[in-house]
Amino acid sequence: MIQRAAIIIACLVFLLSLSANAQEKKSEISLQGTGSFTSDTHSQTVFQQSNNSGGFLVGYRYHFNRWLAADGNYGWNHNTQEYFGASGFTSIRSNVHEVSGDMALTLPFKVARLRPYALAGVGALIFDPRDSVGVPGFADTQTKPMFVYGVGVDYDLVHNVALRVGYRGLVYKAPDFGVSALDVDKVTHTAQPSAGIVFRF
Repeated sequence: MIQRAAIIIACLVFLLSLSANAQEKKSEISLQGTGSFTSDTHSQTVFQQSNNSGGFLVGYRYHFNRWLAADGNYGWNHNTQEYFGASGFTSIRSNVHEVSGDMALTLPFKVARLRPYALAGVGALIFDPRDSVGVPGFADTQTKPMFVYGVGVDYDLVHNVALRVGYRGLVYKAPDFGVSALDVDKVTHTAQPSAGIVFRF
């Protein structure tokens, strides 16, 4: 009887230690598909718009504790900026690279396998032109600082894998690719819904 009780206690201690280790996973890697939907902007002489596009977002999240974490992200999409103004019609297709860092607040407990979170941070969008039509000059690669905010939720599949659905808002100054005739000098906003998978370790 004593041996059986000792074995049962040892097994319980072992299972509890595994559970504790699972709860103490501090790092996450995420891979998500994204959409990009950007607001139109205009000045007195130029109207600017961007087409809707899709891309991806890769992220790393480190949890300091059960409710506070830090994120680092890299994203990519390919879109077209169009300008209408005194110089005529201009279209610039570009790769858009997104680099950002933010702080995330998460609920310290699960609700039916759901872990909601909210985030805010800063970063940069790098507009790298590939080809253009009607550019009055040479289109340069241009980096725009941005503010990022967002919300989302993780749905735990198993203790170290989850599905993530999120929304990020990117606020930045509209690009002009270094061409003064395309400068609307206005702040714009990109809505970035996303969905993907998260691995915890």
